[in-house]
Amino acid sequence: MGKDRGNRLSGAWHRFVAVVLCAVFMVLGLGSCRNVFAPPPCMPPAFTVTPSEARPGDRVTVSAPDTKCDARYGEGAQVSVQVLDLYATPVLDELAPMTDDGGFSFVFTVPEGMSPGKAGVTAYPYNVDWCDDTGVNNRADAGPGTLIQVSCAQRLVPLVVLGAGA
Repeated sequence: MGKDRGNRLSGAWHRFVAVVLCAVFMVLGLGSCRNVFAPPPCMPPAFTVTPSEARPGDRVTVSAPDTKCDARYGEGAQVSVQVLDLYATPVLDELAPMTDDGGFSFVFTVPEGMSPGKAGVTAYPYNVDWCDDTGVNNRADAGPGTLIQVSCAQRLVPLVVLGAGA
């Protein structure tokens, strides 16, 4: 009878250790990942550039619809719009108003001195860090404006700048 009791304690002990280890792994797993109860990631909406070809002096519209998720950019939200030349040098860098859900419409004039050829347009929420690619709205305005984007894939929409005779 003593031997049987020892086996039951040994089995109970193994089950107890297994449950504790399972609980520890579960807590560590949930703690190191995004909150599983949070809403799905909410990335900035895709934007368009129209027309896709323009001459210096022409007007071009960059716009995006509101997101389908709850972005909550807040009152006074802005979008940063850049036009980059063939060498990725900014030839235009402007801020425009954006809705709480990320929608915007910005019209610019293609700069007169811009060389013909391929160019690109980027647009992303201003003063928000999206480089973590989780869709979490990481406000960067908590302190001094020292946010520098590094190794962050930016969406680049092509814009072809036509020459005078094209």
